Amino acid sequence: MVMGRLWTWGLLAAACAIVPASARTFYTPSGTCDGFPRAGIKMAPGFCAGIIVAPPATDFEGRTVLLPRVLLPLKGTKDLLLTDMGKWNSAGGKVFRISAEPGKPTTVTPVLSDLYMPHAIAYGPAGLVYVNEQGRIFRFDPMAADPKATIETVIADAPDTRKRFNFHPLSTFLFDTNNDMLVSVGAPSDQCLVGVPSSKDGPPDGDKVCNQAEGDYMAAGIRRYKYLGDGKWEPTFTVMAHGLRNSVAMARHGSGTLLQAENSEDFAPADTPFEEFNVLKQGAHYGWPYCYDMHGTNPVWGPKHVFDCNGSAYTPPVRLLPPHSAPLSMLYYDGRMFPELKGKLILSMHGYRVAGARIGAFTVDSKGVPVLTPNAHYAAYAGENGDEVVSLPYPGPASEPLLLTPGWNNVDGSHPKGSPLGLAVAQDGAIWVAENNNATVLRIARDRP
Repeated sequence: MVMGRLWTWGLLAAACAIVPASARTFYTPSGTCDGFPRAGIKMAPGFCAGIIVAPPATDFEGRTVLLPRVLLPLKGTKDLLLTDMGKWNSAGGKVFRISAEPGKPTTVTPVLSDLYMPHAIAYGPAGLVYVNEQGRIFRFDPMAADPKATIETVIADAPDTRKRFNFHPLSTFLFDTNNDMLVSVGAPSDQCLVGVPSSKDGPPDGDKVCNQAEGDYMAAGIRRYKYLGDGKWEPTFTVMAHGLRNSVAMARHGSGTLLQAENSEDFAPADTPFEEFNVLKQGAHYGWPYCYDMHGTNPVWGPKHVFDCNGSAYTPPVRLLPPHSAPLSMLYYDGRMFPELKGKLILSMHGYRVAGARIGAFTVDSKGVPVLTPNAHYAAYAGENGDEVVSLPYPGPASEPLLLTPGWNNVDGSHPKGSPLGLAVAQDGAIWVAENNNATVLRIARDRP
């Protein structure tokens, strides 16, 4: 078991490109951004990024926040809640309350402790806060004198990598219009191959179907837990959607559309395949591990002839996203600070490769789907130090966003390469961003002192 845990850690470390503390670049403030220390990253005109939480200068191991994940504005206050995973494959995760005012030190207060890899956090029925950790989804009252005493488990069989290994162990959830709970389950491996979960050259795991996704595990999809009313859900689930490798970025539009941003397979070279926007439909299959991009067939699975990527059983993406950009969080902007962003889809692209390290704002149609851009291109870092940007074409339908962070490459002595993850719109309309690799929380605001 110990060897398994160590091997799992090694795989996850490789997947997340964890940087040794000795090699890190820290944020070096320069001036202010709407009253907060300004991060030196290049922003879109009219925007700036302020530093809310950051590791002590030159002492990454001395930080309070370890692996920040998802942010949630705390209703009735100016504060935000933050899930902190703590460590991979270990207890020690927390929920923090963050209070920040211009010109004053940020206050980071633990609300819950000793959680096992907490990730998603959201408001749900009865106005309580819901959190998922490995094995369960629970709710609690963050305003109570003793929040821990208010914890109540609502889903007891949430995905749990301690019971069954999963190469994509982190899950997220959201509430459908009828309060059904939709819970993502990542794929156990990269391409459903036999052997090491990240393997690119093993044989397919299954002759007729991918055993990891369509066997008894029923991974790589979205679960639906039916809402029973009175703050209760069915203890068992049905599978809402199949064939999704990693669905930690999901959002529900006001029209009812359920949008998902997919982290696709890891082909070599790294410029394929493309990430995806998918509209989630009950019973649909989105192709993992058989299909990629619009109608491409995974060359390992193609000879098996188990799934027709040009047939009606496959639901292709509605839009493509940059390859290996790793979309991990998104929301529809409803704040007052940026009228020009009203209704747009804000997406964090966490990936450490050339198309990642960005936050984009997409114009959407009446259904919340990013609007098609003819002859769309995406931005990629280039040059010896990643300080150049090139524009590369998409092979299929895509949407070009306004890049809020067009220059988030690593600059020694100024700032690290971006690793944006959780997004939230604060009470004043500023956009808060959690970065797990850099252990920071930033605040995107109107560019003013």
